[in-house]
This record gives sequence, C-alpha cells and structure tokens, in this order.
Amino acid sequence: MKKTKFEKPFIIISGCIIGVIASMLVFLGNPSNMGFCIACFLRDTAGALSLHSAGAVQYVRPEIIGLIIGSLIMAVSTKEFNPKGGSSPMTRFIIGFFVMIGCLMFLGCPFRMILRLAGGDINAIFGLVGFVIGILAGVFFLNKGYSLGRTHKLSKTEGSIMPIIAIVLLAVLAIFPAALKFTEAGGGPGAKHAAIAISLVAGLIVGALAQRTRLCMVGGIRDAVLFRESKLLLGFIAIFASALVCNLILNAATGTTAYFKLGMEGQPVSHTDWFWNMLGMLLVGFGCVLLGGCPLRQLVLAGEGNSDSAITIIGLVAGAAFAHNFGLASSADGPTANGKIGVIIGIVIVAAIACLNTFKKKKA
Repeated sequence: MKKTKFEKPFIIISGCIIGVIASMLVFLGNPSNMGFCIACFLRDTAGALSLHSAGAVQYVRPEIIGLIIGSLIMAVSTKEFNPKGGSSPMTRFIIGFFVMIGCLMFLGCPFRMILRLAGGDINAIFGLVGFVIGILAGVFFLNKGYSLGRTHKLSKTEGSIMPIIAIVLLAVLAIFPAALKFTEAGGGPGAKHAAIAISLVAGLIVGALAQRTRLCMVGGIRDAVLFRESKLLLGFIAIFASALVCNLILNAATGTTAYFKLGMEGQPVSHTDWFWNMLGMLLVGFGCVLLGGCPLRQLVLAGEGNSDSAITIIGLVAGAAFAHNFGLASSADGPTANGKIGVIIGIVIVAAIACLNTFKKKKA
C-alpha cells in the first residue's frame, strides 16, 4: 500500500471491519473467541486431511482458503502479485514448525490472542507479555544483522502453487467431503463452524484487507520498537476494540455472557497456566520476527506468490500434526509434559538459528 495521508485511517477502518467479522463468525457458529485463529484453523485442516488423529479438531476451514485467495485477488488487481522465494526455505520450515508448537501451547496464534482479550480472557494477557518479549528478542538479532538471505524472482507457476492448493481444498470440501475427516457434532472445536459460504466470504474479505494494509501483529510491535511507526499496531488495536464492542453488543442482544466473559477460569478453548501461556507466545513472537511476519501475514504473502511463506505454512501444518500426534498440544486441562519440552526445545533451536544467521554471517 502506497503511503498517503489516508493510510492510517484505512488501516484502522480495515482493523475495525476484521474485528467485527471475527466476532460475527463466532455468532454464526465458530468456536468462542475463535472467529479467526490461523494456528487453530491450520490444525483443524491438518486433521481433516488425516495428518493427525485428534478427532476433536478436524475440519477444512474455509477461512484459511479465503485468506489466501483474497490476498491473491487483491495482489493481482493491484499488480502486486510478485512470485519470489529461495531465502533459506528449510530454515523457514523449521521455524514455522516450532512457531506452531508455541501456538498450541498457548492455544492460539497472535490473531486469536487479540480475540481472546476481546472476549475477556485474562489468560491472554500473559500470552501478550510473552509475545512482546519474544519480539524484542527477535528485534535484538535484527539490529545485529540477522538475515535468512536474499529472495529470488520465481515464475508465476511457482508463485501460484499455494493458491492452487487452496482452491483444490475448497473443491474437495464442497464436492467430495467424504474424502475428508470431520469432527462429529458436539465432539470438540472442529464441529463448531459457520456455513462454508459465510466462512469463505469472511476469509476473502480479511485476506484482501490484510494484503492491502500489510496487517501483521508481529510487524506492528517490531516496527513500533525499531522505527517508532505505529500504523500496523493501530490495525490490531482496532481489531481488538471493534471485536470487544461487537462482543458486548452480542451479549446484550442474547442476554448471555457467551461472547464476553471477564476472567481466567472457564474461558473457551484455553487453560490457566500463566507461565506456559507466556512461554508459548514468547516462542511464537521470537520465531515470527525471524520469519518476517505472523501466521496471518504468511498466508497473505503466500497469496502474493511468496514461496518462502508457502514453505512456512507447510512447516506450521507439520507442527500442528506433530503436536497432536505426539501429545504436545495443550487442552483446557493445561499444558502437557511433552508440550513443555517441545516449547523449551523450540526456544533453544530458534535462538540457535538466530545466532547462526547473525553472528556467523557477520563474521564471514
């Protein structure tokens, strides 16, 4: 998006629209405080594709498909479809893998962290603290010269692979659903979802707006620290504010506390272990700075033809499958022993990657 005097207002308005969409998706069937969660939705999609066997979280989420296609449509229409990649793809895969481990420790991505706060979940505050600490750690390495190397221009065919995969998934969901696995009604978060068409349209709108505004929770905090630039951060503040207001309106309209309930106990799809909530999101913030964007941003970049982001998404999906196959994912009962080990290993490996791509390269 070119810099204009309308840039910040457009980002704020887009954030408000996205926040309302996220809140309304819950009203229309999505799990509470999970109108949008990139980590959770990729995990559900992995389950639907039989990459893991956790029956409670299996469903191809049309929102993910819509995000990629919406970004693609906007990028093509604005001549910003720019296929490129080749910047340490395997390293990005590994970081993406461990970012997902951190997300499933916290039970949400940075996007859901904001939505959990808007739903009154105080546990998310500890996640936010860890997230900021992780970003600051990443910024330290950026200031020291961290880099995964240059990207290279690729063919349009290469840049179109992830959007094509998204379209194929949509076709399978709509035409051949028997080829997929689905959570049984009442069997868990995977069984809660808005209608396919509604979810898809919501994803298309959010994908288009996120592509145009460059919205990224990690980028917002990173830019505020590095450049004293607040525009991206304002977008997520707008998401929080609009989702909060919409949740309060829905509470009043339904006479319930289903959409906003202030507290730590009994929050939907969350746990109260503040330390591991914080540590999980620390891993997420640290890893996402090294990747150059949060999971939402990676989907948007994949829609623009960035194959490095496509590899990162595959790493996220692999992390989700591994977490559920080997008992790393948290639940409402709290984190698992395997999950704690996984987060610690993830922080060590991500820190090692940061060091190797900073100090070793600087020395060379």
